[in-house]
Amino acid sequence: MDISTITGLCVGWGSLLLAILFEGHFQLQAVLGFVNPAAFVLIAGGTAGAVILSFPMEVITNIPNILKKAFIQEKQNAADTIPLMVGFANKARREGLLGLEEDIANLTDPFLKKGLQLVVDGTDMEMVRNILEADLVSLQQRHKTGEMVFGNLGGFSPTLGIIGTVAGLVHALYTVTDPSKIAEAIAVAFIATFYGIAFANLIFLPISNKLKVRSEEEALVRELMIEGILSISSGDNPRIVEEKLKAYMPPKVKAQMEAAAAAAQGGERK
Repeated sequence: MDISTITGLCVGWGSLLLAILFEGHFQLQAVLGFVNPAAFVLIAGGTAGAVILSFPMEVITNIPNILKKAFIQEKQNAADTIPLMVGFANKARREGLLGLEEDIANLTDPFLKKGLQLVVDGTDMEMVRNILEADLVSLQQRHKTGEMVFGNLGGFSPTLGIIGTVAGLVHALYTVTDPSKIAEAIAVAFIATFYGIAFANLIFLPISNKLKVRSEEEALVRELMIEGILSISSGDNPRIVEEKLKAYMPPKVKAQMEAAAAAAQGGERK
């Protein structure tokens, strides 16, 4: 599980609930005053309907899988990919490209498996690059669609909240005959706007941002794999392969990797 997603949701909604309790002097009635089933139905149903109208049904049915990416962190990250590719480069240098066939059979990542198999099969390097980069572009486009779904949810939600508030105000002004109850009716009408803004800023837009970050992380891993696969194909020295891939990493991560490598070498000497 992605701890930051869970923590963010808990902190965000917990802070909102605490603020409501502070305003209501920690009375239960203060919280119950924000409960409005009609407003909830409008925001949830109206926002869902607007998104269903905006995207093809195959995208809508894939929303659970899209959402899962925000809550589940990928097992393989960029830092883990570098030693993996260097290991393949070492083996290819010792045993030749055909020596990788056993490793390829055990791989679970279809992208890496395809790339290495193309190299072992003797495919031209430029063709390998074109195939893998086309796969990467397709991956990024799918991720972009997921970001757009939750970005649209975050855009529609406040607007539906305003519609709900206007409808509530019209209803209040038509039906409330006691002037002393007008203020209460208006307050209830604004609950729809509250729901719309809260859902947008504490669920939909943050998840859209998280999906964007996830997409960038996965794209970086794929780029490292492409560079590593092409380096293996051209017979580069494993040390050169490692330095090429480290160039993609931020300075802090690169320094940590170099420190870990130095510590490992020191331990071997002892």
